[in-house]
This record gives sequence, structure tokens and C-alpha cells, in this order.
Amino acid sequence: MTLWSGRFSSKMNPKAWDLNASLPFDKRLAVQDVRGSLAWAQAINAAGILSDEEYQNIKSGLEQIQAEFEEKRFTFQESDEDIHSAVERRLKEIIGAVGGKLHTGRSRNDQVATDFRLWVLQALDELEKAVRMLQSTLIERAEMDMDIILPGYTHLQRAQPILLSHWWLSFFWSLQRDRERLQFTRQQTAVLPLGSGALAGCAFDIDREAMAEALGFTSISQNSLDAVSDRDFAAEFLFDSALFGAHLSKLAESVVLYSSSEFAFIRLDDTFSTGSSLMPQKSNPDVFELTRAKAGTLLGLLTGFLAVLKGLPSTYDKDLQEDKQPVFQAFDTLMAALPVLSEALRTLTVNTDRMGAAIDPAMLATDLAEYLVRKGVPFREAHELTGQAVRRAIQQGIDFNQLSIGDFQAISAVFESDVNQVFDIRASIARKNAIGGTAPEAVRQQLTKAREILAG
Repeated sequence: MTLWSGRFSSKMNPKAWDLNASLPFDKRLAVQDVRGSLAWAQAINAAGILSDEEYQNIKSGLEQIQAEFEEKRFTFQESDEDIHSAVERRLKEIIGAVGGKLHTGRSRNDQVATDFRLWVLQALDELEKAVRMLQSTLIERAEMDMDIILPGYTHLQRAQPILLSHWWLSFFWSLQRDRERLQFTRQQTAVLPLGSGALAGCAFDIDREAMAEALGFTSISQNSLDAVSDRDFAAEFLFDSALFGAHLSKLAESVVLYSSSEFAFIRLDDTFSTGSSLMPQKSNPDVFELTRAKAGTLLGLLTGFLAVLKGLPSTYDKDLQEDKQPVFQAFDTLMAALPVLSEALRTLTVNTDRMGAAIDPAMLATDLAEYLVRKGVPFREAHELTGQAVRRAIQQGIDFNQLSIGDFQAISAVFESDVNQVFDIRASIARKNAIGGTAPEAVRQQLTKAREILAG
């Protein structure tokens, strides 16, 4: 028997039942449903709805159900429409008719909103830990690869030389912004809807503040209509996940490129590579390719859910049953990828010789322009003169740093014999010493800051 069957004279059509039932996925909220029910039982006991004896019976029954879930002994039945009806049905089996008093003043509308928020709060904690682990790996790589020089790219064209450590840490900061967004989402999620009823509020004198404290919420909802329909926290979780996916995809794309034969800057450990069913020589970066692809999946989950929300009227509508699956899938996707990425990055090998060979002297063209600036030439004029030097090297078929002093002075008399000092790669990197730059001193400062953040 369903929780709402009294008004109906016949059973629901089996196909309609299958469409309507949410147990196949919302049973994931089992622990949270019991927690919320325990808090509700305590609240209606304090309000005088339950006697102390009834409360103790219900509490004991719910604790038994909780143990059954934790020990994977709970048995679902075909008549269980959702996790809430399953728990209530089992409670009545254990303690009898008094179990029917638990739902007094409570609707599945505020019940499911509470359960879902509790689940998301736990998921945020687990996700935050996984992100911290990946950030820790990036710090380890930055420390390990401190003296290695990497060609920096813009538009996938060689741009300026940078430290590989600086490159690793660039992903640390995008992940740090992701973690900060998770903290904001936690704040938005930790709002208790329980006590809002179906839509109009609760007719009994319950202490919602006490329930919030018992369940770990930091505030309570202020409008019952909004409380049962608000899924902003789920949308924010999905947005956070989608942007996570974009950042991880950016990292993955770089690893895919740099591990290719054309770059060969890095080599993935065999334990994080796959082969070809046809070509024996292949070593494929499937872990990173899948990460890149999953960014699209996460984006789709967000846009799909926003489409569900966009046209709903006020209060609860059955459309909101579609809130959990995308959130569950987004969480599972990230929790599957993050630990693997962390270990794959930790075990990869850097080909320092190949990276060094890819440093083109033309990447120091900006340094040449800055050399002229230090001699009093306005930057726009210095940029033009440096461009002429680049063109002259191309015309002569030589590297930029092979131009003679005569070649330089034919372009401008400002060039002097010290111009060759510009072409020292490490000196170029060391000059980028402003906070956030790629100079060794600046990167060490950055590492210190990153460690402090991670330790906080």
C-alpha cells in the first residue's frame, strides 16, 4: 500500500508505477532519510505529538533500520515507491502501528528536500577531499620539477620559456577556485527545509532551529513555498561540477598533447596507459582522453537540469524528481576521475632533453624588446624594431640569436654589444620575478602560498 492510496479506488497502472517510482535511484538517500526521520521524531516528541514511549520506540526502530542499511541487510519490496515509503514500511514492520505517527506534520516534499541536501553536504565534503589530493599532487610535481624549463604556449604557438613548476601550479589555482565554489555551495545547501510541510508549513509547534542544529544545517528556510521547490543548491553543485570538468579537461588536453610523439615532453607510466588492439607499438593516454570527454557529460548534466527547472510553477512539482540523478552522476564522474588523475600525474616521467630542445630562441623576442625599453625606447617602437630583427633572421635562414651585432645595428643604433645577453634562457625566466611570475624566486613564493592554502 502506498502512502497516498486512500483516495484512490484502484491500483496504479504498472507502467505508470514504473515511471513514477524513484526507488531505483533515491535509495541512495537511505542513510540521510533515517537521519532526517530521527530529527523529525525528536521534534514532534518535543512538540507533544509523540509520547516519550512512542518516541523511544520510533527511535529504536529507526536505529535498527539504519544498522540494516549500513550492514546491507535491508530488503526492499516491490511496493516501495521510494526510499521514504520503504523506511516507513519497515518501521511499521518493526514497531507496529505507532510507526505511522512519524509522518505527522511532515510531507515527502520537505522530507526529500532535506534528505537530498544532507546527501549533497556529504558529497561536497568527499569531493573537496579528492580535489585537495589532486592539488597536493600538483604541488609535489612543482617541487620535483623545479629546475625544468618548458616552452610556454599561446594559441598553441611557442611563446615564452617558463618553469615546468609554474605550469603545474597553474592548475592548482584553477582547482583552488573550484574548492572555493564548493564552499559557497555548501553554504547554500546547509539550509533546512524540514518543517515546511507540503507547501504551507507545519501546523504543530516544532523547533526548526533545534532540528537544523541536530542535522548539521547552518540556517533554516524562511518561506515554505520556496523551501520545497528550491533546487538552486543542486544546480550550483552541477555548475561546480561542470567547471571542474572544464578545468580537468584543460589539464587532460595538455597531457595528451605533451605525451604525443610530436611533443614527447612527458611519458605516462604504463599502469595509466592503454594499448591498441591492432597496433602493438601504441601507448594511449586513455585516462586523460576520458577525462576530457567527461567534461562534456558534466556540462550536459547541468544544462539538462536547468531545462527542468526553467518553467516550473511555485512549490513542489514531480518534475523535481529529476534532480537527483544528474547530481549523483556528476559526483560519481568526478570521484572516479580525480584519484586516477592524481596518481597518473604523480607517476609520469618528464623528458627534460626534449623540453629543452623545444626552446626556440625566437621565444626571447619579448626580452629583446624589453632590452630596448631599458635603453629608453618606447615599447611600441621597441616592438616594431624587434619584429624587424625576427624577420631578418627568417630571411637569412638562421636562428634569432645568431644575428650579428651588425645585423642588429643595421636595424637601430640603440643595439649595443651587450645585446647577446638577452639570449640567456634562465636569465629571461629569472627576470619574470613579479608576484605570480615564472622566475624561480616567484615560483617558490607561489609554492609556499599553495602549501599554506592546502594546509588551512
